Order: sequence, then C-alpha cells, then structure tokens
Amino acid sequence: MWNMLWPILLVVGTNTLYNICTKSTPAGVNAFASLFITYAAAAAAALAMFFATSGDRNLLAALRQTNWTSWALGLSILGLEFGYIHVYRAGWKVSVASLVANIGLACVLLAVGVLAYRESVSPRQLLGAAVCAVGLVLIGM
Repeated sequence: MWNMLWPILLVVGTNTLYNICTKSTPAGVNAFASLFITYAAAAAAALAMFFATSGDRNLLAALRQTNWTSWALGLSILGLEFGYIHVYRAGWKVSVASLVANIGLACVLLAVGVLAYRESVSPRQLLGAAVCAVGLVLIGM
C-alpha cells in the first residue's frame, strides 16, 4: 500500500509548492529567464540525486540508456511551466487554475488511455468524467 501512496503524496506536495512558486513568479521577469533558473536548479538536483541513488554512478552509461522520451518530456515540461506562468499572469486564482487544468487533463488522458493504450473505461469512470465536466460548468468555465 505504501508503494502506491508515497508517490501520490510526493506529487501532491511538490505540485502544491510548484503552484505557489509559479503564482509568485514576478510579473515583470521574462518567463524563459525564470525557467532557465528553474531548470538549472532541477538539473543540479537531478545530478545530485543520480549520484546519491546510483549504484555504479556511471552517468554516461545511464544517459546512453535514455531515448527520445527524455527530450520530449523536457519540451513538454517547458510548455507546462510556460503555460502555468501565463495562466497566473492572466489572473487565474491558484485555487481554481490547477483544478481546471487538471480536470481538463484527466478527461484528455481518459481518452488517451482508451485510444492509445487500449485501457478499458468503466461506467463509473465515465460518470466521474461527466461529474468533472459539470464541475467545470459550475465554476464558470
């Protein structure tokens, strides 16, 4: 059970900090300059965590095992970060922006799961997606 719970707790905790930091990014700073600092900090932390968790500590060998997904993830994270900075600059409330974005994401990923990964969707999941859609209407989307 703990193996299923701790990653979700980490995602929720760090996503909370992420949204607070993004909302607090100075309005006048160039978003890409800010993101450069963000990624420099992330790169330094990732490098330190690699050496702390890797048995053989052979970074080049580990890098050779990566594929296109590492590059695509980096670009998608850039889009995510840039988008959130501008969501908050546009005036979205921190209590609503993430809710709207994550409901939209959940609905899109439901379709992706079915179409790309052949996952099955239960009537209960469809009802949950419908409730999410109604929630978007109720909060004014």
